[in-house]
Amino acid sequence: MWMPVEDEDQMGRDFFGFLANLVKVFPSLKTRPLHITGESYSGTYIPYITKTYFGLEDPPVKLVKIAIGDGTLGSDWEFEVLPTLTVIETYPQLIGYDPDVYKYFREQSHLCGFDINLTYPQHGHFPTLNPQEPNFGDDAAKRASKKKSFNEAFKLDSHFTRNNLKVRSLEPGSERLAKRDQWKRDIIGRPNGTIDPYYGCDLYDEMIDYAVNFSLPWKGNDEENGFDVYQIPDALDPEAPMDASIFLNDNRTRAAIHAPTSKNWAQGINYPFNNSFRGDPSVEPMAFLTELATNASHRGVGNTTFGGIQGFTRKPSTPWYGDDGVFAGIVHQERNWTYILVKGAGHLVPQQQPERAFVFLREFVFGNNETGLVTSVKGHTTVIGGEDPQLANTVLTGQSGIYYGSGTTQYTYTYPTATIAAWETFIAFATDTENGKVAASATAAQLVARTAL
Repeated sequence: MWMPVEDEDQMGRDFFGFLANLVKVFPSLKTRPLHITGESYSGTYIPYITKTYFGLEDPPVKLVKIAIGDGTLGSDWEFEVLPTLTVIETYPQLIGYDPDVYKYFREQSHLCGFDINLTYPQHGHFPTLNPQEPNFGDDAAKRASKKKSFNEAFKLDSHFTRNNLKVRSLEPGSERLAKRDQWKRDIIGRPNGTIDPYYGCDLYDEMIDYAVNFSLPWKGNDEENGFDVYQIPDALDPEAPMDASIFLNDNRTRAAIHAPTSKNWAQGINYPFNNSFRGDPSVEPMAFLTELATNASHRGVGNTTFGGIQGFTRKPSTPWYGDDGVFAGIVHQERNWTYILVKGAGHLVPQQQPERAFVFLREFVFGNNETGLVTSVKGHTTVIGGEDPQLANTVLTGQSGIYYGSGTTQYTYTYPTATIAAWETFIAFATDTENGKVAASATAAQLVARTAL
């Protein structure tokens, strides 16, 4: 049995009602430091929970730190679509290492206002995004189905039960190459500086469509079940199942967490807000983060204050390392905010990089590791752990091999060495020119092949 909520404010109140009951069972939790961490839509939940905390006269717990991984702090356009070009730069396999296709996506990103210019510190707020909506027409139902809720995305797809699945050929194929070349000719045939009339500014879906139509090893995959939005190098079709209900509905688990045995746990529900398909009616947390930071500073939750200055004063470029001594990503700490980029992780960091996730939690959430901390002594600013200019000016590229198979990893596909080398030469120049802005004129085009070839 579940009950929908009106909005995120009610969610926050309900959450603290849960914590109050939990403290009654475990009284020592009232004075112990509470760390709230989460990823994905927790980027909405956690700020609203924190906002509720600051509004309580006598909170049932002592909140000391929050940590959000790849979270939904802003609008759908901001957290899902705006980073598309960075995703392509991280995994150029999505476009087959094709410079012309990259130029196209870069220009579309520019036309849609997604190439936000970051400065350190930031002066003035970013302009409001007003992206052109897609015009999917008769394909609207199909496109909407791709926007499945998180719990649906984790379900075991029915295709997993198919028998005698054969591994598809990864040879380029004349038909695929012909269709791809036609797409590129359409780019040339349309005027410069125009947004695609079909996709509009929905570069995210356009990127996926390009991959499953033209790029190996995604080419030929099912659009909904053969592209893992949580982990790009996973090209399994269908995806491996991820279902925690077996563990959480085990009576031993229920007993350990004092959960009722009379009700089954479900990973999620489709319509949690007012039992309506219209989605979350609450304002994005980005709208009140400044106010939240002020409250946090007043209440002593140091990890959420930003010291009255907008943005970081220096670009994140300090390396951090795992327990194995291997480079684990980039860290930056300034005015009690910590930014961490985890090398080799997609959306689900603990699953995809568990060792690095553990070190991050131990050192930067529960601990007080100062690597990446900006310090100033007598007007001289330094960063603990140093700064690497190369890390400041480049995107951390992903792994070269892309996994594929049916329901489980069976093979790894890597593009030819010459293809990768040519791309590296191109992208080094392309991202350096005009400080990463559109340097070469690339024309826009409608993606003509919208179904898998």
